[in-house]
Amino acid sequence: MPKPNKGPRLGGGPAHERLMLNQMAAQLFEHKRIQTTETKAKRLQPVAERLVTFAKRGDLHARRRVMRQILDKDVVHELFTEIAPLVENREGGYTRVIKTGFRKGDNAPMAIIELVLEPVTPKPKAKKAAKAEEPKAEEPKAEETEVAETEAPAEEAAEAAEEKAE
Repeated sequence: MPKPNKGPRLGGGPAHERLMLNQMAAQLFEHKRIQTTETKAKRLQPVAERLVTFAKRGDLHARRRVMRQILDKDVVHELFTEIAPLVENREGGYTRVIKTGFRKGDNAPMAIIELVLEPVTPKPKAKKAAKAEEPKAEEPKAEETEVAETEAPAEEAAEAAEEKAE
């Protein structure tokens, strides 16, 4: 959960910061990745992820709430029609920040913020996996018993070799 930031904003007042982050979010959705300073990228991440969450809902009210922040209709359309279906199965973490070094002029730490559009493979649920394993524990298969029988003589031979070495 983002904690409130007090003190100086990114180069101005809170209204300027909000406008700057909204514009950066629009550029991120348009170009899929942008390079900026590390601080701006970290401040942009929750804003962009919230907008993607609205886009995943896909209803009219969500579209209007996104349009309050992003004023370019083409970018909003791209967000709802192209980006939202790609992250439909993802439960968060729609962006990633990659640190890239320092800017030549003023040595500011730079970073790339990009959308994570790779398909996600869902992990199996723990309850379903436990239920699937229960029948196996009740009845051992013939293959398992054969493996256990072949391992027993090998273990006895290893113990005998240790006793001779002592």
